[in-house]
Amino acid sequence: MADTMGHSATATRNTSVAIGFCLLAIAPQIFEFIWSIGTIFGWGAGRGPLQVVTGHATALLAGAPSAIFGSFGGGAKKASSDVLLALIYSYPLFAVAILTLFMTIRSAQDYVGGVILMALALFALWASSDLQGMRGFSFGAGTAPRMFGGLLVALSAAIALTGLLTDGPAMAHYSWRGPLFVMVAILFFALAIRPLGLVVTAFVSFMIAALGSHETRWLEAAIVGACLTLGCAILFPYVLGLPMPMFPRFLVQ
Repeated sequence: MADTMGHSATATRNTSVAIGFCLLAIAPQIFEFIWSIGTIFGWGAGRGPLQVVTGHATALLAGAPSAIFGSFGGGAKKASSDVLLALIYSYPLFAVAILTLFMTIRSAQDYVGGVILMALALFALWASSDLQGMRGFSFGAGTAPRMFGGLLVALSAAIALTGLLTDGPAMAHYSWRGPLFVMVAILFFALAIRPLGLVVTAFVSFMIAALGSHETRWLEAAIVGACLTLGCAILFPYVLGLPMPMFPRFLVQ
């Protein structure tokens, strides 16, 4: 009875980890989709939400498989960025997620941490895929990122393997509130800096990030946010000379 319950608990944990890896495998696509929503309101440039969903779905379901089979048939052609993202980043993480279902994880922190580092390395390899590589003995712009990305893939795989072979600590409790609101604040700043200007965007972004802690004292947070906003308003346009809009468009116009 105890063995059955233990096996069931392990299977449940592995399923949860595998689902997390699947979400990690499509995290860049989800991020671009969220970013593309801003284009509807004129807050950014790039593809619209429908184009993003269509492009990535086609790449994941049809473009990447056809590129793989085409390479075996000798009829390979230059793949699009969406297809390369699926091939270099998403597919390997999907494969790890599937293998996770059948593995016994002895050190969850090492295993999950290794896979997350692997995801960062794979993303770096995809981001540098359109940069020029080595020509003879001369380094191109993409040589160093690919070398370090490949090294990080090997090291992260070794860390994940350690989590399968040696006993270690289980996953500790992790609060998502802080990172979540910090990411929301970053996204808001990126989308709102042009239409709302630096002053409004910087202050609101700081207040959004302050939501990440239940210990926030709002009066103190507002004072600190106002001081940081004043510092940014002086630093970027006057000290660094960056041409950034200071106030909302509707006030300037």
